[in-house]
Amino acid sequence: MRRSRKDGDSVDEERDSRRRRIVDSPSSPAEEPLVPYNDDEDDERRVLDHSGGAEEVGRRVETEEEDDDDDDDPYGRGSILDKSNRQVEVRRDCPYLDTVNRQVLDFDFERFCSVSLSNLNVYACLVCGKYYQGRGKKSHAYTHSLEAGHHVYINLRTEKVYCLPDGYEINDPSLDDIRYVLNPRFSREQVEQLDKNKQWSRALDGSDYLPGMVGLNNIQKTDFVNVTIQSLMRVTPLRNFFLIPENYQHCRSQLVHRFGELTRKIWHARNFKGQVSPHEFLQAVMKASKKRFRIGVQSEPVEFMSWLLNTLHAALRTSKKSSSIIHKCFQGELEVVKETQNKAISEKKEGGGEHNGALKIMDGATENNNIGTETYRMPFLMLGLDLPEPPLFKDVMEKNIIPQVPLFNILKKFDGETVTTTVRPPARMRYRVIRLPQYLIVHMRRFTKNNFFREKNPTLVNFPVKNLELKDYIPLPAPTKENEKLRSKYDLIANIVHDGKPDEGFYRVFVQRKSEELWYEMQDLHVSETLPQMVALSEAYMQIYEQQQ
Repeated sequence: MRRSRKDGDSVDEERDSRRRRIVDSPSSPAEEPLVPYNDDEDDERRVLDHSGGAEEVGRRVETEEEDDDDDDDPYGRGSILDKSNRQVEVRRDCPYLDTVNRQVLDFDFERFCSVSLSNLNVYACLVCGKYYQGRGKKSHAYTHSLEAGHHVYINLRTEKVYCLPDGYEINDPSLDDIRYVLNPRFSREQVEQLDKNKQWSRALDGSDYLPGMVGLNNIQKTDFVNVTIQSLMRVTPLRNFFLIPENYQHCRSQLVHRFGELTRKIWHARNFKGQVSPHEFLQAVMKASKKRFRIGVQSEPVEFMSWLLNTLHAALRTSKKSSSIIHKCFQGELEVVKETQNKAISEKKEGGGEHNGALKIMDGATENNNIGTETYRMPFLMLGLDLPEPPLFKDVMEKNIIPQVPLFNILKKFDGETVTTTVRPPARMRYRVIRLPQYLIVHMRRFTKNNFFREKNPTLVNFPVKNLELKDYIPLPAPTKENEKLRSKYDLIANIVHDGKPDEGFYRVFVQRKSEELWYEMQDLHVSETLPQMVALSEAYMQIYEQQQ
């Protein structure tokens, strides 16, 4: 009997311990054996029961499947079942909305968590403006909400707003202006009306600014980037293309998307401040150019413009032969006649060196002067103009005279008759424009490098601001179609200027606002209206002309 009692006691103890294990186990609750247990769900059910059911206006419970990055694990390594069953309450009446401080919000900087420096699942605190990762219970945003008492956060990718540590989503129309600043949007109708808009916009600090005429922050010796961006913003088809992200959503290049983002921020009429920091764009430039162009090192705008246009074109085209918005705007064609000594030509024939993709017509060398000629066509995105040498000696007043030259004189390089001599390889080149682009970029070669230092040519170029007629100075081919008119008249839309010494100077740009045909001078953050006569008096470095339609 004793034995059987002991056996019975041990059976009872085993049964009790089994019951205790089942009750204590968090993974399998008695009521719902198939549903994984979730603390957050219990809290939300309690809130709903306490508030009198789910029918209350302004609150609803949603299963959040598309937000795969917002669980207790800030790095997104939680269980799949937990994610699919997680429920987020959506409310309109958040008591912390009055703590949102729009003055400190700045979405121009890179989207990295200020603690972990990760760019995954980043939220911006709408009270202090700092970026934090995640919103689960172990995340940096959750910790910040408890430590600092800041409760309203926006997901920088999905644009959803949450209240932490409570964890519910806030659906309030008063936050739409923040969403528009985070990610500006334009409809096709708005894009078409941009050049007709004469209205000023007002920033939060009370200052007025013109959409499209906002200053760009000089982060450190990045004025060469700022003047290039401001110039390209005046090219209407290029700007319209980048204002609508659907046009380039197939593209994987970060540079293309950052350039589009910057374009939308510059032309956005509801900004919180009257300037933009091209911080994210500069990071994309440094990465894409392998640090050829970087923050803190001055570069030339002509090199940056050439690299940027070619890189954007390569990223936007869908196949090797297809065109892009870059080529539609800026590409023209030259006919090049190259005269070289017969020795050089025979060497070239032996080496089999052919010009890539260019059409060549080889002429026989004449016996008298022993010169061979080859002719080929070459596409261009910009034309380089050579300035005459400045005088070496000072005048009677002991001052160097600054020479002046008309633009038409230096454009004669492309008339098909003027000879340009090249040293390496030794050749005589003649250029003729056979197809004009819609937007013509010309660059005055002001800087020369020798073995010791860089020199700047101070020659002033006299150019017309309106009605630059090219056919009077350059022989142009007749249009191919019968009814088509030869379009050879151009108007200036942007003029980049260099001031100061070659290595210590800075760049500024004159741009035209089409809606009122007024000219503005822009140097980093400074934007001021100016007279067209002042544009023509400057030391022009690079210009963009628009073809008259």
